[in-house]
Amino acid sequence: ASFWHVATIGRRCKFDPKCISALIERWRPETYTFHLPCGECIITLEDVQLQLGLSVDGSALTESFNLLIGKSYASYDLLGVILDNIYEGRIEMGWLRDTFPKPRNDSTEIERIRYARAYIFEMIGGYLMPDLSQNLVHLRCLLKLVYFRVAGEFSWGSTMLATLDREMCR
Repeated sequence: ASFWHVATIGRRCKFDPKCISALIERWRPETYTFHLPCGECIITLEDVQLQLGLSVDGSALTESFNLLIGKSYASYDLLGVILDNIYEGRIEMGWLRDTFPKPRNDSTEIERIRYARAYIFEMIGGYLMPDLSQNLVHLRCLLKLVYFRVAGEFSWGSTMLATLDREMCR
């Protein structure tokens, strides 16, 4: 699904809340840039592609599904569980971690696929496209993980950058 590079970065990366706060304080929404002592800085699509390995080519991610239909489909068919903790189309990250522990050696292929979906879904909501809540992830991303090969053809990088800009302006 084209998330391997991001997954390996996430294992080695430690977030420093003080550093992130300092960077956020230097964000200027009117120019979409960070104002640093050495000058202005912006995150480009090329940065996203080179540093995170996310595709910036391909189909755009859109909200082209009915969320009411999406809830039951996403939760049962894609993850094998029925969600009872949906908040405005989003689910809790902690629930994902608790419900999908690392698969055992004797797990079935379907269990491994469901774990992979949950892992990618958590990665998307955790640090690729987090919202202000920092503990909820939107189901629309899960619905793009139905087929891993197709998911790899989406422009995850441009969606991630657009989400970053939107959240920074909030």
